[in-house]
Amino acid sequence: MPTVLVDQTLIEKIEHEEVETAVGEGEKGSIPPLGLPHEEKKFWFQRGKDYDPQAVATQPSVYDVEDTRDQYKPPANWENAHRFDPLARWTWAEEYNVIRKIDWRIMLWVAVMFTSMELDRANLGQAVADNFLGDMNLTTNDYNLGNSIYALSFLAGEFPSQLLAKWIGPDRYIPCQIILFSVVSASQFALSSRASFLACRSLLALLQGGFIPECVLYLSYFYKHHELTIRLSFFWTGMFMADILSAFLAFGLLHLRGVDGHPGWRWLFLIEGLLTGMVGLLSFVMLPPGPTQTASWSRGKEGWFNPREESIMVNRVIRDDPSKGTMHNREPLTPKLLWKSLTDVDLWPLYAIGLTFNIPTLCPQQYLTLSLKGLGFNTFQTNLLTIPYLVLKIINMLLLSTLAEVTGQLAATASIFQFWCIPFLIYLRVVDTARASKWLTWAMISLLLAAPLAHPVQVGWISRNANTVRSRAIGAALYNMFLQAGVVISSNVYREDDAPLYRRGNSILLGLVGLNLLLYVAAKAYYIWRNRTRVRKWDSMTPEERLVYISDHQDKGNKRLDFRFAS
Repeated sequence: MPTVLVDQTLIEKIEHEEVETAVGEGEKGSIPPLGLPHEEKKFWFQRGKDYDPQAVATQPSVYDVEDTRDQYKPPANWENAHRFDPLARWTWAEEYNVIRKIDWRIMLWVAVMFTSMELDRANLGQAVADNFLGDMNLTTNDYNLGNSIYALSFLAGEFPSQLLAKWIGPDRYIPCQIILFSVVSASQFALSSRASFLACRSLLALLQGGFIPECVLYLSYFYKHHELTIRLSFFWTGMFMADILSAFLAFGLLHLRGVDGHPGWRWLFLIEGLLTGMVGLLSFVMLPPGPTQTASWSRGKEGWFNPREESIMVNRVIRDDPSKGTMHNREPLTPKLLWKSLTDVDLWPLYAIGLTFNIPTLCPQQYLTLSLKGLGFNTFQTNLLTIPYLVLKIINMLLLSTLAEVTGQLAATASIFQFWCIPFLIYLRVVDTARASKWLTWAMISLLLAAPLAHPVQVGWISRNANTVRSRAIGAALYNMFLQAGVVISSNVYREDDAPLYRRGNSILLGLVGLNLLLYVAAKAYYIWRNRTRVRKWDSMTPEERLVYISDHQDKGNKRLDFRFAS
């Protein structure tokens, strides 16, 4: 679904025929023909039966309508303005080559950065398997408190971090951010008390807050909407790859228990923190400011992309969403723009989903290593047994993201996560897992945790429905804040007085699954209603009235009558 609807009668006038128009002062020329309407591919390596690499790939947009193109023209201070050209045309072969290059140059390193962050965020689980709580004289309630403080601090760091990144640029801010939280992570080697544990969890989260929405906003500079969801699934694959890597690293590092008189978990924190710091230093080199700003001493005088490739990158993205050209990538958000984004009620249904959708798997995930130890597995078996569900989860997440883009049914696809959880939560609720086979219990918990994560679909959903750079930046941060609030809730569902079967906790999780399904239905119904209301108003206008509206009306972003919400 296009983010900005163009009057079809006007498009038909220019599609596949030359239309005489002025291309310069006192000069006449012709608009090159546009490409045929094309079913977009989600991966650069996909090819359809009718694929013609030499066919024109440039799709119709508002920039092909003479009466409206000036209203959508990006400002002169936009960092890519020198490559903007409404007359630019390119082939499918050229576009796919550019996308492939972006995937390898940009997407891959962003996933590596996420892997490094997750390595420092999630290694507490491996530390717990090495008697961290016993060594620190902590209880499971202290562990819950640490998770809650981490989530609240992560939430508190979201807005300041996102605003700073938008102001000074993600290419500058993210590497500094990674280095700072790697220092805190490595410093956990010296933990000595409950207070130091809680303080480190808080500081680590404050510095990591905002990292995810910063990366999402950065990737939106390079990809179209339909491409972003699939790439976000690879982005979150980086998180699960970190969990797998962490399990393997923990298997070796925890064997260092006793070296220099220290337990293995201290070495785990120190060494993984240093690895993350190295990624932060390399990120100064690997993150260019934007599509047309890759040239530097470290990336080469000519940069990663030639002028032709830069032109394709810029024009294909802004044709897909003209709102991406409304702000410079180092332009700060003013209080007025921030308030507009915070009060954008059309994104609130997605924030509500973000609050509770992941709780049914977060609780069992937080307690996985403790549960496996309780079932009788030793420290090293426990860490290795966390790997199979992560592999299956990656596969499921990629399949779910692909399904969302193929069907276009975002709400229905995202809700599959909830249906997946139901049978396994019922098992944990009714079966006495203390008496059942420990391997069967491990299998059921692993299958529950392998539920296809809907994060990529929902973050991409927010990006589509924001329709402005400022709402996209703030919306991603707000969504993540609601998600972290959900982590706080999940950290307090399993309580010590409900151990070891957690029947009350699992009953709560089943109830939340039902609530989540209702939220998806409500979000779908809301966006359908909003679209129908706009269609009635838009269809009642004459072509001339529509042009006047586009030219003069003050509605911006997703408040425009010519914008349709994805659902």
